[in-house]
Amino acid sequence: MFHILYGQDGFSITRALETIKAGLGDDEMLATSTVRLDGRSLTLDQLKNNCGALPFLSSHRLVIVDGLLSRFQAKQGRARAAKGKSQSGLGEWEDMADYIKQMPTTTALILVDGELKDSNPLLRQLSPVAEVSPFPLLRGKQLKGWIQQRVKEQGGKIVPAAVDLLAELIGGDLWAMNGEIQKLLLYCRDRAIDEDDVRKLSTHVQEASIFALVDAVAEGRTELAHRTLHRLYNDGVEPTHILVMITRQFRLIALANDLKPGLSRTQVQDKLGLTGYPLDKTLRQARLYDLEGIKQIYRKLLETDLAIKTGRYGDRLALELLVAELAGS
Repeated sequence: MFHILYGQDGFSITRALETIKAGLGDDEMLATSTVRLDGRSLTLDQLKNNCGALPFLSSHRLVIVDGLLSRFQAKQGRARAAKGKSQSGLGEWEDMADYIKQMPTTTALILVDGELKDSNPLLRQLSPVAEVSPFPLLRGKQLKGWIQQRVKEQGGKIVPAAVDLLAELIGGDLWAMNGEIQKLLLYCRDRAIDEDDVRKLSTHVQEASIFALVDAVAEGRTELAHRTLHRLYNDGVEPTHILVMITRQFRLIALANDLKPGLSRTQVQDKLGLTGYPLDKTLRQARLYDLEGIKQIYRKLLETDLAIKTGRYGDRLALELLVAELAGS
């Protein structure tokens, strides 16, 4: 009864958590014996006290801990260099695996976390005694397969072109994707969702297209960047607005790149002003650039802005050249 759920796909983690809870009995009765703990400040004794308590009005006691593993993700490098309280750098948590084996059989313990490296010391120690489920962001064929399956689960149908467009515009944010699918199913009712339905109905298609463009540029996907750029033109988005959005994302990438190691997720959220999928996406993109690379990009963004304002190039030509140069580099 010990699970580890981690990764960038918060939607799938939430569904997995609900599935586990459903297997523990009546939801209302289980709620009386459920506790959720903040792993960022939790001690091992506090965890033992919560896991050792008997369930009340339920056959099981459910203990959910958020963010415990990521504490050691951030401190791993320093712990290894300093050789702190233990050789592994885990301190008191080095005994956690032994405690799990002695934990009451009526207790279900679930650790929930964000993206983790395989080298995370606590994850490596606990994996042999846990049911570990990683949930990375879905991409490519996996994401398209998820869209098709989700539509089918809801009793609907969708054509391949609509699947491709949804995957391209919204990407791996399954919370947003699920919301769009629900709206499309209500709109189309007894017929298959097609590409025009996606364009007509989605209230966030333009915004999603801009983020898809920024993602493609930041991650060097040149062909997708140009395809998305021309879709934005066709939808009437001004080139100057597109330039502002690209500049904004690279500013966030620069801020993320400059973050001090060891910050908690809450501290990172506060400094960047982002949460959820946009935060995870920005942190992932920040790992693609060093400081010198970001400086060069800022110079190119400034050159493009000046070229547009002085009339050296037309809006579209200047943006086409920028996207080609940034994505190509």
